[in-house]
Amino acid sequence: MPTTDPSIHAPWLAAQRRSRARRAASARRLRRVRGVRTAFLAALTSLVLAGAHTGATAAAPAPTPAVAAVQKALGVEADGVAGPQTRRAIRRFQRRHGLTVDGVIGPATLAALGLAAARTASAGNAGALEAIAACESGGDPTAVSADGTYRGKYQFSVATWTALGGSGDPAAAPEAEQDARAAALYAARGTAPWPNCA
Repeated sequence: MPTTDPSIHAPWLAAQRRSRARRAASARRLRRVRGVRTAFLAALTSLVLAGAHTGATAAAPAPTPAVAAVQKALGVEADGVAGPQTRRAIRRFQRRHGLTVDGVIGPATLAALGLAAARTASAGNAGALEAIAACESGGDPTAVSADGTYRGKYQFSVATWTALGGSGDPAAAPEAEQDARAAALYAARGTAPWPNCA
C-alpha cells in the first residue's frame, strides 16, 4: 500500500498562499487607484459644473508674466500658463529642494527659485483677492457658509479646494495656504469662481 508524505504538498500550499497574497495586494492597489481617479473626476466635474453655473466659458487661462518667469526658472516651456506640466515641474522642484511638496508657488518656492523679489500675484491681483475675501467671508479664514458648502477666507467648496491641491477642510487650513490657493485660482479663472463678489 503506497503511503503519501504530507510534506510533499507543503511547497505547493506555500506557493498558493503567496499567489493569493499577491492577487489580494494587486486588487487593493487597483481599488486605491480607482478611488483616486474617481475623486479626481468628481472634483473636475464639480469645477466644470461650477464654471457652467457661473456662466464661465471653458476658455484656456490667460498667460501671465509671473508664471512665465517661474517656468523659465524651472526649465520648462515658458508659455505663461500654469498647466499640468508646470505643476509637475513645481512639485518635482519642491521635492528635490526639501520644500513642502504642495504644487503651490509660495514664498519658500520663489526664494529657492531665486525669484523672491518677484511675486506670483501682482499688486492689483493682491488687491482683488483682498476685496474678494472681504466680500466672501469678511476676511475670516475660518468662515463657513450657512449651509456648510463653502469654507474659509475665500469660501472654497471642498471640491474646488481639492482640485487646487488642498486637503482636508479649507476653513482649517492656514491663512497663507488659503491665500496661495486663491491666487492660483484667480490666476487661472479670474473672478469667475466668485460671481457675487466680482
